[in-house]
Amino acid sequence: MMNLYILPLVIGAPQIILIVVVVLLLFGGKKIPELMRGLGSGIKEFKDASKEDDQIEEKKD
Repeated sequence: MMNLYILPLVIGAPQIILIVVVVLLLFGGKKIPELMRGLGSGIKEFKDASKEDDQIEEKKD
């Protein structure tokens, strides 16, 4: 019974292809690199902030 709840969360190749097609239709091919750069910089800032948080916690101990 538990597998029925987990099954919809599995992302396979058809779902990824569908997501890519929808993103291309919504944003167009020229905007995709700009969106990916923004996503990459956001992830980098998040990682930097989490590293700073870890360093602050180490200094408290």
